[in-house]
Amino acid sequence: MTRRRTPRTSVIRLTTGRTARTLLHPYGHREPVLALDFGAACVLVTTAGPVTANDLTFARQLAHEAARYARSVERTYRAQTGDHEMTQQGRAA
Repeated sequence: MTRRRTPRTSVIRLTTGRTARTLLHPYGHREPVLALDFGAACVLVTTAGPVTANDLTFARQLAHEAARYARSVERTYRAQTGDHEMTQQGRAA
């Protein structure tokens, strides 16, 4: 990723929990929508119109960072619990 040219003016922190979930709405006739649902707040990620190469680049970056996040959470969970085997529930998620 490239460096930001403008400073951030605000940050929104959404924490996961029992009600947090992700949903993909893969519409066949228009751009897909990724929903990050936190119960009281929902973030929708989609394109501004017809899908472009920039949209594809962003989607790939998002997938890459989400996979890195999952590995980091898994590593932390295992360290905290001493669970070095993936549970059936963890594999299904």
